Amino acid sequence: MNQEQEEIQKAVEVLKKGGTILYPTDTIWGIGCDATNEEAIEKVFRLKQRPRSKNLIILVESERRLQDIVEVPSLAWDLIDMSEKPLTLIYDNPKNLPKNLISEKNTIGIRLTRDNFCKKLISKLDKPLVSTSANISGEPSPENFSSISTKILEDIDYIINLHHGENKNYTASSIIRLSADGKVKIIRE
Repeated sequence: MNQEQEEIQKAVEVLKKGGTILYPTDTIWGIGCDATNEEAIEKVFRLKQRPRSKNLIILVESERRLQDIVEVPSLAWDLIDMSEKPLTLIYDNPKNLPKNLISEKNTIGIRLTRDNFCKKLISKLDKPLVSTSANISGEPSPENFSSISTKILEDIDYIINLHHGENKNYTASSIIRLSADGKVKIIRE
């Protein structure tokens, strides 16, 4: 078993017990938990000191898992295919997710990740994964592992021991809202 496989195995054990992880994503370092575990989601809100009105997004690794959660309009597939950078789409009427993950407007932000590590982690967990920037709410998002606050590092249940020394260029995902009525709204480019 290589180091990546070991880290995935350890992370999945923590996630299945309702724990939180700090992990490298397709954008920046993120805080994650099992997106189907209401108590774990509450831990993430507390850890980030995030108001409940500011929703969390989730990552999925496959088209199949995305379709298990939301009805995907054909425009979404086109946007996913054309997007050169990570793309979070906000969908209407999610299903099979806890209420504390779904917005007041009955929407959820989902990114179909292209990152191999994230894909393997989600696949092994066999559930969608919460993904939110590894910072206290209102503070700047960390550009690399060394800029993550001590408070986050101390309070997280498990830290993925990969890519700590990398200085990945920080790029937040684009966020686009797709309404069931066909309207498209760009939230963040």
